[in-house]
Amino acid sequence: MFTTQKGAQRQGPLPASENGKPTASVPLLTIIGERARMDGKFDIADSIQVECEVGGEMNVGGKLVIGEKGIVHANVQTVDAIIMGRYEGTMVATGNVEITETGHVSGSITTDSLVISKGGFFNGNVTKMNELTHDSRPVYMADDKQPVHFGAPR
Repeated sequence: MFTTQKGAQRQGPLPASENGKPTASVPLLTIIGERARMDGKFDIADSIQVECEVGGEMNVGGKLVIGEKGIVHANVQTVDAIIMGRYEGTMVATGNVEITETGHVSGSITTDSLVISKGGFFNGNVTKMNELTHDSRPVYMADDKQPVHFGAPR
């Protein structure tokens, strides 16, 4: 389930992304096991790659990578995410989210940047991170004297 010589596997730096920009050199904890299933609340300070089934809640301080064999049914708070497997839940990512050609996502994502590769699947809602922080200002219609508010109710 956890791999290395003694426990969890720490790999070298993450490879460069497809757009050619180098990714940060962050240790990557990998959890593998095709038949493994883990449920609970997970607080991970660094980055993690999931190659098994995980449920519950995940708080990731770096990058969440859901591998092609990974299945995640969880509410996730992370910096960045790359989804090559299956994800279902509510995700808040302060950085970038990428759904690759093998990725399958159902749920809601809040992020500043979402990339869905050709062949990737997404069914749900997307909210831009910046839209949550802007104040809702009234908009007046030409015939109305009452303000009309667009966006989330306060």
